[in-house]
Amino acid sequence: MYKRIIGDILIWVLAAVVCVSWRLVAQKSEIQLYWLLFLAMMLIWLLLAWIFRKYRSYKETWYWQEMLSMIATGGTMIALVYIVLPRLPWSFSTTVAAWMVGIVMIIDSIVILIKHYRKYALNMTVPPMTIEHRKDAVVTRPDEPRGVMSMRAVRQSVLSLTVEEDYRMLLEKAHLDSKLTKVVASRDRFSIMQLSEYQYNTIVDLTLLNHAKGINRRFCLVNQKLPDDGRYVCCYRPQEYVKHKILTETPWGLNYIYYVAWFIYRRIIPRMLLMSRLYYDITDGRKRVLSKTEVLGRLYYCGFEVDEIVPMGHIEYVFAHRHSQPYPQEQMKVYGPLISLPRVCKNKEMINFYKFRTMHPYSEYIQKYVFDSRGGMNIADKSDDDFRITHWGKIMRKYWLDELPMLYNWLRRDVKLVGVRPLSKTMFETYPKELQDKRTRCKPGLIPPFYIDHPETFEELYECENKYLDEYFLHPVRTDIKYFFMTIYAILFKRIHSA
Repeated sequence: MYKRIIGDILIWVLAAVVCVSWRLVAQKSEIQLYWLLFLAMMLIWLLLAWIFRKYRSYKETWYWQEMLSMIATGGTMIALVYIVLPRLPWSFSTTVAAWMVGIVMIIDSIVILIKHYRKYALNMTVPPMTIEHRKDAVVTRPDEPRGVMSMRAVRQSVLSLTVEEDYRMLLEKAHLDSKLTKVVASRDRFSIMQLSEYQYNTIVDLTLLNHAKGINRRFCLVNQKLPDDGRYVCCYRPQEYVKHKILTETPWGLNYIYYVAWFIYRRIIPRMLLMSRLYYDITDGRKRVLSKTEVLGRLYYCGFEVDEIVPMGHIEYVFAHRHSQPYPQEQMKVYGPLISLPRVCKNKEMINFYKFRTMHPYSEYIQKYVFDSRGGMNIADKSDDDFRITHWGKIMRKYWLDELPMLYNWLRRDVKLVGVRPLSKTMFETYPKELQDKRTRCKPGLIPPFYIDHPETFEELYECENKYLDEYFLHPVRTDIKYFFMTIYAILFKRIHSA
């Protein structure tokens, strides 16, 4: 309540400055008298606002309730201006006083709108999904082939949603001819909710995930209905197809303008914290832009492991199996342009470091999948064939632009300018015990020594960091100055850049 009263006082001061300045230029009255008038009007406004219950907590009131209270307060003030002000012995301008109230009402309306929009944007009305832990579960029905009439009905249902080639592929890979395979296609998850648990070994979901409402909840429902190791087939239209279509079918010269506008509307705005819910409510979850990384990451997040990805024209089918319980579902999972990453620092203290996001959403859940698909992990945990990295992300990583927010950590003295790289807890625990102890004896740095030696194996990386740390413990300042200028030389003359 007191914060809102102070807010109204500041609004009145701002409006008074505007109106008094206007009167000063006009030179029609004494400024001191107007200041007294505005002080009296402000006190009357605060009293009326309290009477009309304007100072109730905005978290407990609706937007229109507070707006009506403000309008009632302002309307009463304007009435008092035209009724009482002309009867006073001083020659005050009712026009100026009315303008004063009008300015206050306009500013107050904007403030109320911003406060309630923030309340709306950050408050998800759908509660977090509760994941119930279960014991081992197996299919309770026998595996029997479908009859002729049943297969005919399944074929018609599938062809009403897709084409013959897709049907034949699903018939072979998803075993549509088995009674343990269930085909669903409901955008609002209703058909999945109606399924009995552990009755089917395979669920084929032919609803495009781009138009599905609540993808994570959908995946979690399927996870609950399937037995252990049960199979799930879903499909989506990848964003690469949409991008290619825009650039090839739109006239040259306009195609990139159209693509940039589409990218801002479909990719950037939905990722903004205060815009994500409004965007979802406007689009009702339709025409969602999905990357391969996001679809696979959501599946792993919801307890699945991906077995195979089958592209069919502009649609990709993902074959997965139930592996575990889903992660605890968060109420609101927003991937903005800035990320905070916990890192092991001096004395094993965990400090959050900030970077610009260079990967698609949910990329953190498929790290093992990516490593396995390309035969292991490299020392920098980065690769040109890592599909999790966005196009802009590759450019930002090449020139270290993604690490600019770490300057904030440097200003906070979480890191020094030169030093070993701050590591995640998982990566830190893979290091030899001796090197772990050395690393935690000093602060990490923004400029790591491997930019000079450019190691290609973990053994070479360990040797590189050991060499730097041994020198640093003997001559701290001299070593950091030496490595700083050696790094600058490597960048300028050896063309060394980030992975």
